Amino acid sequence: MAPNLTLLLIAGFLIACGVYLLLERSLTRILIGILLASNGVNLLYPIIAGPARLPAFIGISPRDGITDPLPQAMVLTSIVITLATTAFLLTMAYRAFQVNGHDEVQDDVEDAVIRRLALLDEASESYDAGVTSGEPGEEAGSDVVGGTVPETGGGEADR
Repeated sequence: MAPNLTLLLIAGFLIACGVYLLLERSLTRILIGILLASNGVNLLYPIIAGPARLPAFIGISPRDGITDPLPQAMVLTSIVITLATTAFLLTMAYRAFQVNGHDEVQDDVEDAVIRRLALLDEASESYDAGVTSGEPGEEAGSDVVGGTVPETGGGEADR
């Protein structure tokens, strides 16, 4: 059985519209974009599952003629994840509207600073060129371990 071309075109259109809306700044449009994209992906699962066959009950149907239940389980999981994401985004949009009077996502100030420094090819003020390891407070060539200088012995006071 060949895949249904109409189903493929509708799924592609829904995913394309969803991705377009995801790139907007309004949380309401982002929410609608997530809903459209997830519904488009859910329409692709019946195509993945293949033609309809007998129910997947062992002992009632022969093993060769049963439908694969995995795509059905994936659709149910996708619906639950979409519901949770929708609830989260609705809460964020409502709170943003309460606080700001609109639901648009604004640029972060730190992101603008990093973008400007990247264009100028400069390092930020918090960058320390001497640190080679990932530990804070450790510099290259430093003998300081844990905030104390280790005793090596053999100094002038010992002679």
